Amino acid sequence: MGQRLRVCTITVRRGSRGVAGKNWRAVAGLPLFAHSVRHAVTSGLFDHIVVTSDAPEVLSVAAIYGATDVVVRPPELASDTAGKVPAIVHAALEAEARHGVTFETIVDLDATSPLRDVSDIVGAVELLETSDAESVITGAEAHRSPYFNLVEEDRDTGVVSLSKGGLGILRRQDAPRAFDMNASIYVWKRDSVVEHPGVWFPTTRLFEMPPERSFDIDSELDFEIVSMLMERKG
Repeated sequence: MGQRLRVCTITVRRGSRGVAGKNWRAVAGLPLFAHSVRHAVTSGLFDHIVVTSDAPEVLSVAAIYGATDVVVRPPELASDTAGKVPAIVHAALEAEARHGVTFETIVDLDATSPLRDVSDIVGAVELLETSDAESVITGAEAHRSPYFNLVEEDRDTGVVSLSKGGLGILRRQDAPRAFDMNASIYVWKRDSVVEHPGVWFPTTRLFEMPPERSFDIDSELDFEIVSMLMERKG
């Protein structure tokens, strides 16, 4: 990959519906969010690594783990109803203003995905920068096929099938591969996401990660599973 100005953001919101204080809860000896900061540092890809949060306890220690900048996440970008991408754009623009630069690539590493490998970050960034993609998402092959297994609750009939079986695909072996987004890594061309703060673009690509590196912590059970896998990984 050629030399480009890149920024990595790690967004750490104080509130959590699933597990209180999960983003700074200890996992494998480090606060959860610190694993993502260290991944960014180890990758060697980034000119700046920005932790953005509305939690003072996070901002006060982020530099210890390698963050080059901390940005206070405004209240309107930290509520339960606020989207994540506007907070990422806010952090990146704040870093640009501080350092007098304009980034070409913006990468976000989710604070709740400590099992990713640095090679996943490198691969996702390379996919964006060597293609016409405006954004890259990451995901693992779906455990269950949407062509056969998806149903939706309906107040009148109980459940309604959302599967695509009506397209004439009758065997799992004939169905196209489908993926679960794992929210681990997002990569954007800077101008695209600043102009349209969102994930999906006409040229969005997917970088595949293995299931064992795709866990996103959102419950106590997730903490147990991830802790076990991290111990196994060493």
